[in-house]
Amino acid sequence: MIIGVAGPYSAATQEQRDKNFEAINMAAARLLEKGHIPLVGLNAALPVVKHANVPDSYKAIMDISLSVIDKCEAILVIGESAGVQKEKELVSSKGFPVYYSIDEIPALIL
Repeated sequence: MIIGVAGPYSAATQEQRDKNFEAINMAAARLLEKGHIPLVGLNAALPVVKHANVPDSYKAIMDISLSVIDKCEAILVIGESAGVQKEKELVSSKGFPVYYSIDEIPALIL
């Protein structure tokens, strides 16, 4: 199953943003180990927005992230934020599962 991973990224310090980003990617790694295809919108958005001259970097990050998450068949939520809420609503509006723990997600037989 293609599963998006959503967690808060924004924070007061770069250190906390780095910790948040690491937690999102660690959850994605656990999904891969369970046989799923993890997608992280931030992984697509951050490198592009970093080099782009756009008036609203948050909007650009969310536009890219939501486009990635739109391709998912479920989402794993590892924390809350305004961006996470948008990603969660996108997936749940399609009737797809919203998970809140890696343990809720069954492993695929490889």
